Amino acid sequence: MENRLGILKEKVLKGYQIYKKEALFLAEQPLEELCEGADEIRRAFCGNDFDLCTIINGKSGKCSENCKYCAQSSFYQTHAESYPLLGTEELVKQAEYNSRRGVPRYSIVTSGKKLSSEEVEQICESIRQIKKSADISVCVSFGLLEEADFRKIKAAGAERVHNNLEASEKYFPEVCTTHTWQDKIQALEAAGAAGLSVCSGGIMGLGETMEDRIDLALALRNLGVNSIPVNMLNPIPGTPYEKNPRLTEDDMCRIVAVFRFILPESFIRLAGGRGLMADQGRKCFRSGANAAITGDMLTTAGITIQKDMEMLKELGYQVAKV
Repeated sequence: MENRLGILKEKVLKGYQIYKKEALFLAEQPLEELCEGADEIRRAFCGNDFDLCTIINGKSGKCSENCKYCAQSSFYQTHAESYPLLGTEELVKQAEYNSRRGVPRYSIVTSGKKLSSEEVEQICESIRQIKKSADISVCVSFGLLEEADFRKIKAAGAERVHNNLEASEKYFPEVCTTHTWQDKIQALEAAGAAGLSVCSGGIMGLGETMEDRIDLALALRNLGVNSIPVNMLNPIPGTPYEKNPRLTEDDMCRIVAVFRFILPESFIRLAGGRGLMADQGRKCFRSGANAAITGDMLTTAGITIQKDMEMLKELGYQVAKV
């Protein structure tokens, strides 16, 4: 008798959308078979295209929000660097650096609930200069902006807005209380209404259950998100999550594989925490993941562009703008 995992895989390959009970079943299946099935789905829907991006910490520290995982929150005593919005020269310099190394996307990330109107004007000028100087797509992560500001950012040349939901709607109040999950949904919808594509995912290892993770993936599917960062918590000393146990590589492979079954056409992106993995994410890239952040993370060291390019070539991926 054909196993149920194989039946679900074949149904997904034919366009079927699995529901929550089926995803919970998948999460309990033998890891090797689950990952092989997820990788087959990835190849069928996405081929060997790989979406690689870099991020720059465009504004750091003194954040008004109390997200329990974050080194930049003003609520916690950490050693994160603090500085205001970077000037155009530095942002352009880093964009050119990444473009020369073949990275198709460059994301500017800022701390705080959202940029001020003055900061939006400043960053729009920086984006215009980046587009003049570097052959690279610009993505932004500027918090809970409204549609009017997103329209300005799009007009300046940005293509994609990032805003992680972080966790399921049910679990989010355990992670942050200074803004809501629905606030994030509204920001993503505003970005979409402004004509920008959206990037949203979550952090694994916050204390959530597998059901929470599946609920997050289903919410992202309902929103039509195509770029989905999957972060592994790097417990930062001084934050409430500093003693959270780290997830294992097998944990991350299982999460990525289940996400792939739920989101067959999306680019599932290994993001923060990948540097904690001994294999730098290699097994996850054979378990359904087909995107990554390369270079340094916001407040922690990442993996160099050169090392990633070599690994992706070895795995048969083609880095491309998607």
